[in-house]
Amino acid sequence: MNIFHTAPLLIPAICLMAGIVVGSYHPLPAWWLAVLAALVVAACLLWRFHRLQVTTMMAAVVLFGALLVNVRGAEKGAEGFGPSAPFFHHQRELLLQRFEEAGLSGDQYAVVAAMTLGDKSALTRELKETYNVTGASHILALSGLHLGIIYALLSLLTVGRRWRSITQILIILSIWAFVFLVGMPTSVVRAAVMLTVYALLSLGYRERMSVNTLAFTAIVMLLYNPLSLFTVSFQLSFMAVLSILLFAPLFNRAFSAEYLQSHRVVKWLWGIAAVSCAAQIGVAPLIAYYFGRFSPWFLLSNFIVIPAATVILYLSLLVLLIPGLAVLLVKVVAFLNGMLTHLSALPAASIEVSPSLLQVILIYMVILAAYVMLATYKKNDRVG
Repeated sequence: MNIFHTAPLLIPAICLMAGIVVGSYHPLPAWWLAVLAALVVAACLLWRFHRLQVTTMMAAVVLFGALLVNVRGAEKGAEGFGPSAPFFHHQRELLLQRFEEAGLSGDQYAVVAAMTLGDKSALTRELKETYNVTGASHILALSGLHLGIIYALLSLLTVGRRWRSITQILIILSIWAFVFLVGMPTSVVRAAVMLTVYALLSLGYRERMSVNTLAFTAIVMLLYNPLSLFTVSFQLSFMAVLSILLFAPLFNRAFSAEYLQSHRVVKWLWGIAAVSCAAQIGVAPLIAYYFGRFSPWFLLSNFIVIPAATVILYLSLLVLLIPGLAVLLVKVVAFLNGMLTHLSALPAASIEVSPSLLQVILIYMVILAAYVMLATYKKNDRVG
């Protein structure tokens, strides 16, 4: 498929994942290192036979992944990438205290603490259920959306090209400081790696965010901690981004670029709809498998939570500087919680489903087939 030509790192990433799965179920003895070395040598010698060389290299990556999980997996747990340094942990506690001192309490404090600093300890069971039922739980878990908003803000504050290299480095350092501050959850590390690549490539004004970038990010993270492949956060995070990168451009074919440029409101609404639907395609089977539910109102909730999250993140930063603005922040969070409470009461707000692992795999095969069909279909009748 064309995707493998535009994203050459996708095949090594898939092979590495396959090897990690094999190695986790069938640990290999140390003497398999000799087999790995033989495969690498064979791949070097087969430079005249391209297909055979590629096959040999793929086998080597699979075997490397199987051996890697035995070495790195014994050193690290599956969850996360380790705790934050004491300095960052202390700073997070101070910031949480600042929110309390500014007047935030109850559900409003809980939502702000989760959205801004990744502290979910104050979230009540009822509040979590409300966000889960409406398909808005992703907004409470720090992810690429949150980091993207922060990156956009930092980019606005450092606008200008005279010192572009220095400002991009400062942005990258700021992003990683935030990653340590919130405890290095998998989804945030993934987003930080992608944004780092994005920022570095932006210096050359090249195509930046792509499936190839995502594959590179997966390889880096799995080399550091191969067992993170089996965590729900890793799977949901990567499937959401992969699905957005694949399907969102296809959905955008419904409108011509000229039409969207001349109708900014339509462009904004369609952008949210396209990204939300694309992400849901990628994560819905996993959510159904792990949590036994599907939220039909996810699109409507995203039209509410995405703008609200942007406002909440910006206001939260301002509250730390000007505590008096906490009154406005409380009202925005209360509005968000109230809207989601109403959505959760709608008919069929949450449908219980419990697919098996085999069914989930088959669903993803159907999704892949649908993508191939849509990607090869040239739509002639566009709006505008």
